[in-house]
Amino acid sequence: MPRAADLKEVDIRSRADWRDWLLAHHQQTESIWLVRWKKHTAHHVEHDEIVEEALCWGWIDSAVRKKDDDRSLLLLSPRKPTSAWSAVNKAHVARAEAAGRMQPPGRALIEAAKANGMWNFLDDVERLEVPEDLAAAFTAHPPAAEEWEAFPRSAKRGILEWIKTAKRAETRAKRIAETATLAAKGERANQFR
Repeated sequence: MPRAADLKEVDIRSRADWRDWLLAHHQQTESIWLVRWKKHTAHHVEHDEIVEEALCWGWIDSAVRKKDDDRSLLLLSPRKPTSAWSAVNKAHVARAEAAGRMQPPGRALIEAAKANGMWNFLDDVERLEVPEDLAAAFTAHPPAAEEWEAFPRSAKRGILEWIKTAKRAETRAKRIAETATLAAKGERANQFR
């Protein structure tokens, strides 16, 4: 797999340009840097439009980098069938379906996610449900639970997803311990420092 710095840049000037690129290239397996023009330029395309089109064709967004004063780069990749679906991306899909924009590649990934459980995998995270093992860790580290409740919704959601997506029990346990220990001090786990 190529390094991020070596990925191709795709410069679009409209939602139609992006859709045309996806129509021609959605089957490729290599990620791209999509050149996003900033709002003050004539070629700006809204982030939600970019993501919605990507999902229609089985792609997903991730990292953002600054290119220059007028442009940024948005990393887009073919979506993996084993990726969990967030409420935000489900809402994008619902809008695309209602507007008749969904395409077979995007639909196929949705059906695969529904079949393998990834469509609903994050539902408890979206509802901010604290799992039992995390609740027990909060109890063991007062005042972690009270501090947790003061965190912004987005921070809690990110931490809960980080815990839930741990692949090994040991990793999950470490993440829970870190979350409770830091929360007791009013600090958030899984943050860039």
